[in-house]
Amino acid sequence: MIDRMRFPRTAIVTGSESGIGRATAVALAAAGCDVGVTYHYSEGGGQATAEEVRSHGRKAEVRALDLTDLPAAADVVDVLADALGGVDVLVNNAGVGVSAPLVDMEFHAWRKVLAVDLDGAFLCLQRAARRMIDAGRGGRIVNITSVHEHQPKVGSAPYCAAKGGLGLLTKVAALELAEHGITVNAVAPGDIATRMSGKEDEDPHAVERPGVPLRRPGDVREIASVVAFLCSAQAAYVTGASWIVDGGMTQMGPTAGRGARVRRLAPPLSRKDSLQARGERMTTAAGSAPDPDHGHAPHCRWRWSHATAACWMCWCQLSSCAVMVMDWLPGPRCHSTSMTW
Repeated sequence: MIDRMRFPRTAIVTGSESGIGRATAVALAAAGCDVGVTYHYSEGGGQATAEEVRSHGRKAEVRALDLTDLPAAADVVDVLADALGGVDVLVNNAGVGVSAPLVDMEFHAWRKVLAVDLDGAFLCLQRAARRMIDAGRGGRIVNITSVHEHQPKVGSAPYCAAKGGLGLLTKVAALELAEHGITVNAVAPGDIATRMSGKEDEDPHAVERPGVPLRRPGDVREIASVVAFLCSAQAAYVTGASWIVDGGMTQMGPTAGRGARVRRLAPPLSRKDSLQARGERMTTAAGSAPDPDHGHAPHCRWRWSHATAACWMCWCQLSSCAVMVMDWLPGPRCHSTSMTW
């Protein structure tokens, strides 16, 4: 149980108008923090978060934050710290992402993601750390990264680069700020029901995710509870760590898509035999069957390797002896993530 008497008193959570940010702001308020809320897309969302914070008897301040306007945007940390009477906790949650092959990526799209997800997080961390050092009470900084801090995702080069960079920034900051009693950690969410993932309205407990050992996506409150722990006195000896909260998804590797239950359905087929056996189903948008000798179908982003097929969106790697979760149809679909390409 979190000790409210020793919990920090003031917190700033960026990108807290919805999703993980809102859940984190509310969790910190429930633990005894006054909270600075920032929004970018929705002022109404920011105000709604503030009302939830106030429902726990805590003070809430709301400010707009546009992390494409750097370095000026980081002034919001000082503005909110002044309004709250200090800052004991910073949660860097604001983030964006784009989806495109890296060879087609426009430079402005690359720079926008790096600016918001890495540059902005650095500047907010720097401002908060200076305040914490001057106050002399220590502090807590938590950077919300992603499982893509640790694992690549095809079509998300800038997002992966930014989250990987933020993960290492977390470690450097942990070393440099430790002498001031400031801990710095990362929380790396997996498949979570949020607006950014397009699943904000889903009940995560009612959705099947075969590629996740716990068989479902995560709830934003499950991320918030980890953040709240890292901000507590009980986590005073935890710093420089990245906490993966993904229901076990990144541990699946070659078993992804078959859940935690591994069973042999038939002797393995060769790649060529596997593709030929499914030739009628395996067509692309161009209407051509996959070429077993070249390993992939024209105009398709799926790739085949020996007797396995891999979904690069969720790391599903399925032996050809298993029931395939991919259909070579116009707009191939991965049944593990329900994503259509």
